[in-house]
Amino acid sequence: MRASGPGVVEISRRVAGNLPAPRTATLACFRDDAGRIIDQGLVLHFPGPRSYTGEDVLELHGHGSPVALQLVLRACLAAGARIAEPGEFTRRAFEHGKLDLAQAESVADLIDACTERAARSAARALGGMFSAEVRKLAAELLELRALIEATLDFPEEEAGVLREHDVQARVASLRQALARVHSKARQGSVLRAGLHVVLAGRPNVGKSSLLNRLAGEERAIVTEIAGTTRDALREAIQIGGVPLHVTDTAGLHESGDALERIGMNRAWQEIERADAVVLMADARDGVSDAEREIWRKLPHSITTITVLNKVDLTDRAPHRSSCEFGPSVSVSAKTGAGIELLQQELLRTAGWQNAGEDVYTASERHLRALQATGAHLARVAESFDQLELVAEELRLAHDALAQITGEVSSDELLGEIFSRFCIGK
Repeated sequence: MRASGPGVVEISRRVAGNLPAPRTATLACFRDDAGRIIDQGLVLHFPGPRSYTGEDVLELHGHGSPVALQLVLRACLAAGARIAEPGEFTRRAFEHGKLDLAQAESVADLIDACTERAARSAARALGGMFSAEVRKLAAELLELRALIEATLDFPEEEAGVLREHDVQARVASLRQALARVHSKARQGSVLRAGLHVVLAGRPNVGKSSLLNRLAGEERAIVTEIAGTTRDALREAIQIGGVPLHVTDTAGLHESGDALERIGMNRAWQEIERADAVVLMADARDGVSDAEREIWRKLPHSITTITVLNKVDLTDRAPHRSSCEFGPSVSVSAKTGAGIELLQQELLRTAGWQNAGEDVYTASERHLRALQATGAHLARVAESFDQLELVAEELRLAHDALAQITGEVSSDELLGEIFSRFCIGK
């Protein structure tokens, strides 16, 4: 159990009997408000500012009994503590300068990581790799701003100063560096959030069989009876370390069965929330009017991958091609033929490129800030004959970058970010 703030000395005295030496694990009995022993464990004290939060921090390590834990918690509350809000420890670390905002967000990303690659990317962001690259860009932007502002203050020197420092070339170089950071952040965003994929199609085209093949185990019931799947079945999988959330849904067709109609309504609800839809058809029939009717009802913003299943029952080999809906892959969910082609297509749809070991996790907020920075720099490149406009665009670009590390932030933004953390982090 962790406590942070000026009251930890009193909490330690009343619950553990005394305050141990800094950063030294000390055996103690934990007592309730009436002095009765609750548990026995280790007490550690981390005086601020050399602690996670930058404040005085107390940790009580007990035996893990849920009942004993609740009793120790009750004793801490009686000693003056209160329950922490979600993410409050990490928010205090940010507010005391122990972490910048991008690093603080990566704490939650590391906890939530569902693949090894996502965890390693979050750890790189927590270690400051993303922040370091953002700060390097910000420093170059600040230097450019100073140059332009100086030129505006001393207009008689304008031509010589700008020519000497080759401002246009520096802006072009900065835009290239920003593009590299944006590319890595975009890959990190894929690792962080994954891709929500819905399997859709007529009954008995093999959606459940495909889910089982992608998951590597029998997760969905498969029979020869059409309409076996009545509800949405979700499975988290990974392809090359990239998380995918795959949902099997009820077959879409005209039906008078009330249960089937409920299942189909839920299927359309899942489709509305999807990042991509795998529209399945029977390879023996190809794309039919039934698939065209389903495709016409799909939201236009959703990427569609057509999968022609049961290619093992035809004389054709698995392959990737295109159809009227976009990319198409022929597979056999029964034998596994062509599944690797489908996996590669799913990664392409997610926007994943194997960028090596220098990718760091990034959120949609980070991507928007980088995009805004790029937009302002693009306007700079088009406006060199209007230095006042250039100066303003550079200022806006600098402010957009500063939002990533939290040098420019609002209480509303901080509340939104830390509310997704769990209690105690």
